[in-house]
Order: sequence, then C-alpha cells, then structure tokens
Amino acid sequence: MPRLSLNRYLSALSVMLLVATTASIPQAAERKLVLTGSSTLAPLVAEIGKRFEQENPGVRVDVQSGGSSRGIADARSGLADIGLVSRALKPDEQDLKSFTIALDGITLIVHKDNPVQTLTDPQIVDIYTGKITRWRAVGGADRPITVVNKAEGRSTLELFLHHFQLKSGDITAHVVIGENQQGIKTVAGNTSAIGYVSIGTAEYEVSQGVPIKLLPMAGVDASVENVRNGRFPLARPLNLVTKAESEGLVRQFIDFSRSERVHDLVEAQYFVPLAH
Repeated sequence: MPRLSLNRYLSALSVMLLVATTASIPQAAERKLVLTGSSTLAPLVAEIGKRFEQENPGVRVDVQSGGSSRGIADARSGLADIGLVSRALKPDEQDLKSFTIALDGITLIVHKDNPVQTLTDPQIVDIYTGKITRWRAVGGADRPITVVNKAEGRSTLELFLHHFQLKSGDITAHVVIGENQQGIKTVAGNTSAIGYVSIGTAEYEVSQGVPIKLLPMAGVDASVENVRNGRFPLARPLNLVTKAESEGLVRQFIDFSRSERVHDLVEAQYFVPLAH
C-alpha cells in the first residue's frame, strides 16, 4: 500500500507539473512579435529584430515577407503584430497607424554590360508598354528588350505606375517578379533585361559585385545620397503599420526601430535613416 500511494503521489505530481508548464505557454507567446509584408523592408527589420532580441532576452521577433499588401492585410486581421509597408498609406487605409523608420528610392536597373546609360521618362513608358521592343531604339545593341515587372500587390509596382501615370494593364512584361532580389537576379543574368527595384537594395548588390547598374531618372543619379537630399524623383517611406494604437512590446519595438540605435543597420542596408 505505501508503494501504491507513492506511485499515485508521483503521478499526481507529474500532472501538476504538466499543467503548470502548459499554463506558462501563453506568457511565452506574449513575448513574440510577428511582422509581415514588404520584401524591401523585411531584411532591414530582420536585422533590427536581431538587435532587439539581444537587448530584450526572452523576446523573439519573427519577420516574414510577401509584399506590402500582405503587411496591410495581416496587420488589419491580427495575423501580424506589425505590417511592413514600403509606401505611404492610402486614403482607404487610414484605419491603420504608420510609423516611418527609413526612406528609400526606386530606380531602373539594367545589366552592367548594357551600353545604355540613361533613359528619358517617355522612353521608359514606351519600353514598359511595348512600343519600344529593341535596345537599338534607345542607343543600345540590336537585341530584344526583356521587360521585368513587379507582381500585383507590391508597393514598388504601385509607385512605378503612379510615377509614370500608367495602369497595371498597360504594362507588357516578359518576366514578373516579387521580391527585389528576384528582379536583381533576373537582370544580372540577362544582358537584355530591364527592371526596377529599391535603390538601397540595388546599391548594396552592386557593392557586392552583382553585374547590374542603376539608371538615373530625370537627370538625377540613382543613389541613396540623392534620396537623402530629396533630389531623387521617386522616393518613398518605409513604414511599420499597426491596427490600433501600439502599446507594450509592439510600441517598444517601433520606438527602437525609429531610434538612432539602429541607424547603422539602416545605412548598412543602403537606406536613409530618419533625421533626429
């Protein structure tokens, strides 16, 4: 009987420990942040997240890409604590709160061996609408142009269309890509290709030896410095967005991401940090 009683006691103790462990899970979950959205913003936020985790033991920051539209949708639905949106909020998105953490520009890229050094806005429009189909027409080699376009739901596409006063249906594309890295890889592997991506991402890839070059727009060189000084014509804010007034861990992360403590991370990604 004493042995049986001891076994029952140990069994009951095991159940109590299991219940106690299970009860602690929600508290652990509260120390996790989920951020989804812009592929332009995701690599930067992932680096900010790593530093935030180091300074806040027990916190996990989960960053996922998928486009700015996903960032908006996930923030609204609660699937994400914070959405990543590489543009300003639209009029029908004013139910969300946005917090700019950096600035970026968008520019056209071609293979570094392409002899074309610049394109006018009308030439860009004609290339993307299929009126110009060979590089020879704009001073390049006699070869067909491979037009690389962004997929629907990407803020880079929306800004490109708005700047050139085009509609998505106007574009004649040969390749449709999602993330900046896909666009850069496509152009780097095709001397006839043209695409448009984040200036910050493109400048970084050039520094790493990737064979692309950035084309100027409206006579202004595509560079982070010209985004910084306000000269580049196609610039955008990189935003964190939330469904409601942020508080607790969410607010702490947003404030951290907007502080001078991450300026080195912003600049390392070739974006423009906020002025303080």
